[in-house]
Amino acid sequence: MKGLMQMKQTIRKAAGKAMLASLALAGALGLSTAAKAQSTIFNIPTTDVVSPKKGYFEFDYLVQAPATEGSTRAQVVAPRIVVGGPKGLEVGANFFTYHYGEDANYVYFQPNMKYRFFANDDSGWAASAGIIGYLPVNHMSAGESYDRYALVYGNVSKKIKSGNYGPRITAGPYGIVGAADSYYGTKAGAIVGYEQPVAAKVSIVADWLSGVSGFGYFTPGVSITMPKNGLLNIGY
Repeated sequence: MKGLMQMKQTIRKAAGKAMLASLALAGALGLSTAAKAQSTIFNIPTTDVVSPKKGYFEFDYLVQAPATEGSTRAQVVAPRIVVGGPKGLEVGANFFTYHYGEDANYVYFQPNMKYRFFANDDSGWAASAGIIGYLPVNHMSAGESYDRYALVYGNVSKKIKSGNYGPRITAGPYGIVGAADSYYGTKAGAIVGYEQPVAAKVSIVADWLSGVSGFGYFTPGVSITMPKNGLLNIGY
């Protein structure tokens, strides 16, 4: 999973409720046909997994838009890699650098794992569950509190068959575990995603995490299939 929520939580602390524009460029390395769809939409995980012994690389760039009046514009640079394991398992790692102001770079390591335990192409149903760790790498000196915790989730998706352009709906619960008392906001909620193909290589997509915290974001956008199993996502 992209793990953008930790970055957004930090941005909200520093810059209020300004929205983020996101640009994600994903390159799939040798993915099979069954796994060409992205493993996440923007923030929420899909029920897709990378095929066994294959890999998936993604690079995300987010910029605060508009910038808060009188404040430095926040930016996030986030490479991500995922590899496929046996029988519906995938593991990966996100490396996020959050920049805000002069010399304000906060780095997070986010190991993650997803297991798709059910998939039926004929009916269009699939289900998975996973976990994402949130581990700060720097700025951990005395007096600075950065929680180490994990997000656990489960989701179910339904592909509605309607010619070549049937939508897919994804939904499920999430929860925050292991957070210190200093963690603020909602510790449990829902994840919802919608993917609607409108052309052979273009889809309208949106995802939402409920709650009042750095996780509670709605992100609409467009997803474009690129050459050689690449994928370009642009959202706001």
